Amino acid sequence: MRQEWSSEDVVAYWTPVGPDWELVANKSGPTRLGFVLTLKFFELEGRFPQFVEEFPPTAVGYVADVVKAPAEDLAKYDLSSRSAKGHRTQIREARGFRPATRPDEERLTGWLADEVCPVELVEDRLREALLVQRRSDRVEPPGRIERIVAAARARADRVFCAQTAARLGEVYARRLLELVAEGDEDGTALLASLKRDPGAVGLDSLLTEITKLTAVRQLGLPEALFADCSEKLVAAWRARAITMYPSDLRDAGEDVRTTLLAALCASQQAKITDALVELLVALVHKINARAERRVERQLTAEPKKVRGKEGILLRMPTPRWADRRGPSARCCTRWSGRRHCAAWSRRRRRTRERSRPRSAPRSAPRTARTTGRCCLPC
Repeated sequence: MRQEWSSEDVVAYWTPVGPDWELVANKSGPTRLGFVLTLKFFELEGRFPQFVEEFPPTAVGYVADVVKAPAEDLAKYDLSSRSAKGHRTQIREARGFRPATRPDEERLTGWLADEVCPVELVEDRLREALLVQRRSDRVEPPGRIERIVAAARARADRVFCAQTAARLGEVYARRLLELVAEGDEDGTALLASLKRDPGAVGLDSLLTEITKLTAVRQLGLPEALFADCSEKLVAAWRARAITMYPSDLRDAGEDVRTTLLAALCASQQAKITDALVELLVALVHKINARAERRVERQLTAEPKKVRGKEGILLRMPTPRWADRRGPSARCCTRWSGRRHCAAWSRRRRRTRERSRPRSAPRSAPRTARTTGRCCLPC
């Protein structure tokens, strides 16, 4: 039970009501305080406390004020005493509960194996489901909860393995068992490749995944092998098979070995198919990106600036348009036309003007003050 309670929750859940006071009757002192705390504890948890320290301190102080008894008297209440056992019997009869028996444990084990274990694998949640079920059956929690959970999981595993082996049949089961047979290098290599993830995006990875998918499909596993099974259950068996070596698989029972290999191959077949789609899409994107970069390089390489173009323009002679028979005018006109030659001439003039050094600033007028002479003739 949780130890932290707010004042509102303590009042709501730990306050004795009318029928509770009838059970308290004429009890007094530590017995009165311990009985009320045990009663409310049983209503909340569906079980009796094993130690006095299980009572929340906040609830102890509140109930002590309600029943008019010192909170320190709780230390005098012995849960293993004869009076405490009588109190538990009285509470059971009042709430309609009974102690758990061996048939109850067998029934809870079967219910847990058939209803909960096929869809839930976490041990804590299995324990919670067991406690909820026994509370609905008005039965106290059995003392061997961990043993019941372990027995239920083992029974569920046996049922699952037998069901898988029956659906496979002898032919497909033999094909799976040959994968881990001693001396079968091809089967060992296929099993090792199934455990590996696809590599980097590329043609080699794509061809490798296609080879793996072809090899798995040749096993011919039934499509509805795990149709009515929980995905978490199949994933757990697949993860268990991935971590096992071929020698470990050979040491397992035949039904267990067949189920492990079937879960691995069936799960990897769907996973490889999805990986192939992702690889193909990524490969197409990679090809498109590479083609776009190649086109961009070609387009950006064409308009690059020619080095030394200004020097070439400066060395070119200016064509004389008045004299159309001049060699420069005839050459430029014949090569690119008069309009382009005129543009080049204008650019040549601008380039020459930019490259011409600036003239020195005009000096100050020569006067007697600037020269230090009394007059210019001097």
